Amino acid sequence: MKNICFIFITFFCSTQLCLANVIVADIFTNNMVLQRNLNLKIWGNAEPGEKVMVSFNGQKQKSKANTFGKWSVVLDPMKAVKEPLIMTVHGNNVIELKNILIGDVWVCSGQSNMQMKVSECIDAENEIKAANYPNLRLFEVPRTVSNTPVDHIANASWKVCTPETIKNFSAAGYFFGRDLQKEIDVPIGLIHTSWGATCVETWTSKASITKLPKYGDFGTRIDHYDETTASQKFEDNLKKAIGKFPEKELGMEENWMQPNTDRSTWNTIELPTLWENAGYQRLNGLVWFSIDFNLTETDIGSGAQLHLGKIHDSDITWVNGQKIGGMNWSNNVERVYAVPSKILKVGKNNISVRVEDKYYKGGFASKANKLFFQMGKKKIPLSGNWKMKVDKVIPDFKPLPNDVPSLLYNAMIHPLIPYGIKGAIWYQGESNTPRSKEYEITFPNMINNWREDWGQGNFPFLFVQLANFQVAKSTPKEDAWAELRESQTKTLRVINTGMAVAIDIGDANNIHPLNKQDVGNRLMFSALKVAYGKDIVHSGPIYQSMQIEDNKVIISFDHAGSGLLVKNKHGYINEFEIAGDDKKFYWAKAKLDGNQIIVWSDDVNKPVAVRFAWSMNPAEFNLYNKEGLPASPFRTDDWEGVTDGKSFDD
Repeated sequence: MKNICFIFITFFCSTQLCLANVIVADIFTNNMVLQRNLNLKIWGNAEPGEKVMVSFNGQKQKSKANTFGKWSVVLDPMKAVKEPLIMTVHGNNVIELKNILIGDVWVCSGQSNMQMKVSECIDAENEIKAANYPNLRLFEVPRTVSNTPVDHIANASWKVCTPETIKNFSAAGYFFGRDLQKEIDVPIGLIHTSWGATCVETWTSKASITKLPKYGDFGTRIDHYDETTASQKFEDNLKKAIGKFPEKELGMEENWMQPNTDRSTWNTIELPTLWENAGYQRLNGLVWFSIDFNLTETDIGSGAQLHLGKIHDSDITWVNGQKIGGMNWSNNVERVYAVPSKILKVGKNNISVRVEDKYYKGGFASKANKLFFQMGKKKIPLSGNWKMKVDKVIPDFKPLPNDVPSLLYNAMIHPLIPYGIKGAIWYQGESNTPRSKEYEITFPNMINNWREDWGQGNFPFLFVQLANFQVAKSTPKEDAWAELRESQTKTLRVINTGMAVAIDIGDANNIHPLNKQDVGNRLMFSALKVAYGKDIVHSGPIYQSMQIEDNKVIISFDHAGSGLLVKNKHGYINEFEIAGDDKKFYWAKAKLDGNQIIVWSDDVNKPVAVRFAWSMNPAEFNLYNKEGLPASPFRTDDWEGVTDGKSFDD
């Protein structure tokens, strides 16, 4: 009995001690940077009614924890301080935070191009070696999701920028902060909170997203979202769809690509489609697809091609058991494979495709008209029923941040608020390209959401326009990435925003271009103008207006700087298209006339619209201002695009 009493008393006392301890919010740690020239809120938890005093830089501010155990104080605005300071928080206990600087704090957020590490960028070894910046501080928010707003940030702390601490930090964020510090010579704090492949909706609060058209009923979906339940549900549903998960990969070993393979027990799937859309949610791994088609003797000749459209993400493709092609992790590349006539035969022929996908969605992503077998001018459609068999399952059913909106706002933005900041930089958009037109609404909505919740006014918000990516198109056509860039440009209508154009520094073969130095530098130029009011040219040329004269169109620009510049020794300006009333675009000729550009085509007598760099990868791009900043892609028409009307569930 004495032992039981002793245990109870010990537990009670330790619990009371825990309740009595004053603590600060997780964002406040050693080595942090506090925002200068701002009424600065410091907050935390304590025992209800506990008196708290914060001492810092000559100030003493007092508070008392409310009935929920929450307390906060507000420090008066302070100038930048480069010498380390100490903050003391007095309650029933004392907390001492050391090596604190006062300067400017920037939030760095978005998806994988913000998440990309310094160790992964060009010249990484030298960049890391040189990263000794004691007045540049780094804070990394761990990646997690929540369907309700949380206050806690697990296992995170501010770190001084050194070669060791910078390796795994955001490259775009680091180069922005480094270059900015060199320009303004004050301490810089960078809060990195990003997650690859995420959409803008997940970074937006429930209250904000549900105000938008088509999102009014999402509040219930967010409230009912449960991580454990969702994970188990995805696993159970996938087992219902495919049966028991394969214990061993067999396809290559058993030669499933051979035409005589018994496929009588394989499932049937209508292609093209992403397999998630066909009932195979959360299927990551290896899936085989097969179809038979017939050829006549006159069909078999030279020049045969197999068109499969875009495949997520990797494929190996066979015709009649002979490998004809394959690509690794190229989900935005249309597969067009040459087929040797010697492997074709009169009558039944077989196509087999082994598709590998490790994350998000897998399968055939293009429309039906992209799936065909071609011999000369003849096309045999291949859309329709194919045989399908799962060869390997990667059993990863943990919640994904795009399952419902607000999951990352709740877990990775809300706990930062209202930490004092100067502004935010943002690199995201790739995951919203299926609904690019709507991004014109959802992206500004997120910006306004953050500003309203932070309560620090219309702080500067700077973002990167999508870089060039994928194979250059041979003829003018509609493009979802171009529409996303247009929505980004329209976001400049929001007060105190700036855009870094990256249309010339991408990589056709890599959705994560390695040149993050120029990205950070261009963001820095926007910051100097938008956040610091410097009288500089911070943007490349942006479309202003057009004037039609006979068969020519005259284009005028804002942000021409000291003049337009064409990077071509003959003065030819590339990537212009022109159309008449029939809305059919043709490649156009273009020439410089002062700070205007004259555009025309012999194929269009009465032009009504012009487009510039309107594709995923305008590979011949060469229009800048003399300050070296690239022009932003644009179109003068408002005709319906490929993403009009698309939203979250589409």
